[in-house]
Amino acid sequence: MTRALRVRAFLALTVLALSLYITLTVPLRLGLDLRGGTQIVLETRDSPTAEADSVATDRTLEVLRHRIDALGVTEPTIARSGDHRIIVELPGVQDPREAADVLGRTAQLAFHPVLGTAGAGDAPPGSQPGRPGERVLPDESGHTVRLGPSALTGADVDSAEARIDQRSGAGWYVGVEFKGAGGDAWADLTGRAACHPAGDPARRVAIVLDDKVISSPQVSSSVACRTGIAGGSTQITGSFSREEARELGVLINGGALPVPVETVEQRTVGPTLGATAIEASARAAVIGTALTSLFVIAVYRLLGALAAVALASYGVISYAALAVLGATLTLPGLAGFVLAIGMAVDANVLVFERAREEYATRGKGLRPALTAGFRNAFSAVADSNITTLIAAGLLFFLASGPVRGFGVTLGIGVLASMLSALVVTRVLAEFAISRRSVRRRPRLTGIADTGAVRDRLTRRAPGLMRRGRTWLAASAVALVLATSGIVVRGLDLGVEFTGGRLMEYAVSAPVDADRARDVLADAGLPRAVVQTSGDEGLSVRTGQLTDAEAATVDEAVAGLTGRAEKVSDEFIGPSLGDELRRGALIALACALAAQLLYLAVRFRWTFGVSAVAALVHDALILVGVFAWLGKPVDGVFLAALLTVIGYSVNDSVVVFDRIRELSANNRQAPFAGVANTAILQTLPRTVNTGMGAVFILAALTLLGGDSLTDFALALLIGIVVGTYSSMFTATPLAIELHTHGAPPPGARKHDTP
Repeated sequence: MTRALRVRAFLALTVLALSLYITLTVPLRLGLDLRGGTQIVLETRDSPTAEADSVATDRTLEVLRHRIDALGVTEPTIARSGDHRIIVELPGVQDPREAADVLGRTAQLAFHPVLGTAGAGDAPPGSQPGRPGERVLPDESGHTVRLGPSALTGADVDSAEARIDQRSGAGWYVGVEFKGAGGDAWADLTGRAACHPAGDPARRVAIVLDDKVISSPQVSSSVACRTGIAGGSTQITGSFSREEARELGVLINGGALPVPVETVEQRTVGPTLGATAIEASARAAVIGTALTSLFVIAVYRLLGALAAVALASYGVISYAALAVLGATLTLPGLAGFVLAIGMAVDANVLVFERAREEYATRGKGLRPALTAGFRNAFSAVADSNITTLIAAGLLFFLASGPVRGFGVTLGIGVLASMLSALVVTRVLAEFAISRRSVRRRPRLTGIADTGAVRDRLTRRAPGLMRRGRTWLAASAVALVLATSGIVVRGLDLGVEFTGGRLMEYAVSAPVDADRARDVLADAGLPRAVVQTSGDEGLSVRTGQLTDAEAATVDEAVAGLTGRAEKVSDEFIGPSLGDELRRGALIALACALAAQLLYLAVRFRWTFGVSAVAALVHDALILVGVFAWLGKPVDGVFLAALLTVIGYSVNDSVVVFDRIRELSANNRQAPFAGVANTAILQTLPRTVNTGMGAVFILAALTLLGGDSLTDFALALLIGIVVGTYSSMFTATPLAIELHTHGAPPPGARKHDTP
């Protein structure tokens, strides 16, 4: 065993041991879409007296934290996002209406003297009569009263607690304790009210919360004039239910929000949907990985079996990285975790195919061929993975929510796949090939056998690039046919990009979509979009709805089948929808620009332009196919689209890397011939890698459940189209650009192509 091999073995064992320890001891944090619960995104707004800057948002966050703690939610999460947004995650909360109401209330509490009832000549309710500090508001019985300037505010309250009067049977009330000068101010306020005779409206004290009189009790006849209620405590009564009294106590204890907040996004996922998604994804991962492993073993024999072992190490390493970084695993992230298995296979296939070439064409032994395979494949592995890391980075910085989680998981998966392929696989492969029993049977390794695809290409040596313009014409036709779906059918933009509400139900019996639309139209929602999924799935998409209107939808759907369980509820405000739509376009533009810049630096501008044109071709075809199929274009689709961009460039990078290598070895060779040879040499890798990814995505499409089907389908279509375009769109276009004066990499300007 050489020193380099010992170092790699030590590194591999250290990483695997540490990863295994983390996997067994550190729990992985699941997103709400996997464990069930509610996520609410609040946005702070300016008020007449305060600006919603970062400082005000921080103070608002602390007030909300106190309110959430008082709600008793287990393991809540609250964090600031930017200068104006606060993200609240409430695991286990399936009815977000109460939580959203408590969180969104400004809780401006004030205690006012009642001056009297409002007559016909007084100012209308909700207005100010013109005297400083006075208000006109309806009381809890609906009668309009005039209120004097506030004598106390919520800042004078020390604590508030919901209690029940067991002795008198008066029901629930809120006991309030004042602090500091608040007790004296309360005694002064009630003392002045006690100077009026019983039954006089001016003997009342109004307790106002967010410009609404919640209670205006009369001061008891036992309270003396000018003396008031001493002791620094009082009771807020108002025929409260237990929930109403508890909510009021929470609001008073939490304090007033420094600035108003608006709910711009709300997602609720039932625990059954999360459990089903985890089970379906795990099943797809096991079956997809097993099929991929069997395929790799069938093609590469012993080295394929060692690569399958490396795939298992990839799973442990990437899981441990997610756990130790405290990353949240979301549903798209879970799909990215499974998808990165195909990328781990790609690096192994690149190495093994180069080793086959070295063994067959250069007459090297097993060990030198394997070493040369790792060395020569490194640049292609690095470039192809960096392009995917660029896409993952853009998802992290430009996306939000579950899509951002997908970017994190995909990025970790790429790094883990490189480690497993370039370190773990290499240690295992070099150790196995150094065994005498293996060297006696070279065909057992899989390196000595060039493979059926390579043998056939070597015998026939087809001139694929002789018809370069024909391939470009075929690509153009496919592009026109696909994108015409955008014009004919239009894009079904998801709620994330348009704003609105999307509710999904699990129903007990099949529902006719037309009948459901009629029922919702009768309920006042004629524009509701109803879609069915199998016999047990129903989704309703509408514009902006209040929680009361959403409850009407729940009742209408339940009336159709007798039982309907809401498995998810997603609300996106119009301002956030516009922002996400702009963010999606920015993410796509940045992805294209980043890919072009990277390829221009690593290769030449002609290759960069060709690769970017090919990936634009792939992206438009994917969007067009989804338009023809009537599939929604939402945030999860955006994650799939950006991933396809990374995959599309991967294949082009492998071909361009081989063109660069062949051009450097023979500067006088015609560029079209070099490109044709590069495609023939890399085609076995393209076929084998594509098959590995197809197994994974087919398993996700068929077994991943409804929540992952569209995601996996988009990736499957994108990878098939990207595999074609890397050879028959990007390469012919590079040849066309080169014929107009751009020399190949490493060539002199006077060289003739």
